[in-house]
Amino acid sequence: MLELRDIHKHFPPDKEVLRGISLIVPEGEIACLLGPSGCGKSTLLRIVAGLETPDHGTVHFNGEDVTGQPPHRRRFGLMFQDYALFPHMTVAGNIAYGLQMAGLSGRELAARVAAMLDLVNLEDYGARAVDALSGGEQQRVALARTLAPSPRLLLLDEPLANLDRLLREELEVELRVILKRVGVTTLFVTHDQEEAFALADHIVVMNAGRIEQQGLAPDVYRHPANTFVASFLGFQNLLPATLDTEQPDYVRTAIGRFRVPGAGSLRDSERGRLLIPPEAAVLVDGGSLDGAANAAPPVLRGRVVGAMFRGSLFRLQVTPDDNPEISLRFEFRNRGRERPPGVGDRVALQLDEGQMTMVPEGSVAG
Repeated sequence: MLELRDIHKHFPPDKEVLRGISLIVPEGEIACLLGPSGCGKSTLLRIVAGLETPDHGTVHFNGEDVTGQPPHRRRFGLMFQDYALFPHMTVAGNIAYGLQMAGLSGRELAARVAAMLDLVNLEDYGARAVDALSGGEQQRVALARTLAPSPRLLLLDEPLANLDRLLREELEVELRVILKRVGVTTLFVTHDQEEAFALADHIVVMNAGRIEQQGLAPDVYRHPANTFVASFLGFQNLLPATLDTEQPDYVRTAIGRFRVPGAGSLRDSERGRLLIPPEAAVLVDGGSLDGAANAAPPVLRGRVVGAMFRGSLFRLQVTPDDNPEISLRFEFRNRGRERPPGVGDRVALQLDEGQMTMVPEGSVAG
């Protein structure tokens, strides 16, 4: 188990990079430090690795304070963003390097290298030169080399950043399968929200040197802690909302009144926003306004002002009839049976209140 206790770090002359970071990564879990550039996530990873020293606070692993230990004594594996492979060595040579430094040789070394090649699906690549490999193959070699010495903790710095979109999506699935098969506790850094949710069990959202929210990935997605987290995760339907004083689980917005379970837990004096996820709408009878007459409330009627086809789904930007100052974005699965609504079309959307949530204004760091 990795535990960070009240980590602070600043760089001269007066740049405060980390401001009281505390978190726990349970054994065998994949945790992600997610946040915008400059939020301190890479500095925090380097502190865990032993490449930086905190000004205050401690790093513990399995109950042992390792804050003062040099990197090699921590027995953590660190994979850099650029992979840092040795170009003059073969694939097998790269994987064997750390094992040789640890004193392995002969059959034991060869067996371990073979096992690592099998783990990352590169069984026949041992004799190849690394500069002849694709980006995805180099990423696999770097992972195999990092895992070969059986590190107690795996640290990944933007592990998929150098890959194109299609390859990155493919390796997101493969990387999670490999890490779960090995069972190594993992902490990785990314600014990519899709990558974070594809790989991680636990998400730590950072901003300006502080933790805005941490928790299981589904919980962070469904219940952002504040408007910073919601906006950073890509949610765009965030409407100013007030609690209904007579019925605490109801909120009032510029496009209507909605029943939002749990909304009453917000203090009456607290400003909030209603988060309507992009998948919280269904086209009524394919978008027909006639069909909306028979639909249960709440139904949103409006005009499509933007449309984007994304293969497996399509996205609509809709302006409500009763409030042309607002623009909402929704996603729908592409069933392939009919043309989705286009720009200028009027549509009726059935909204699922059960997917909505109230989000407090602001951020922890602010």
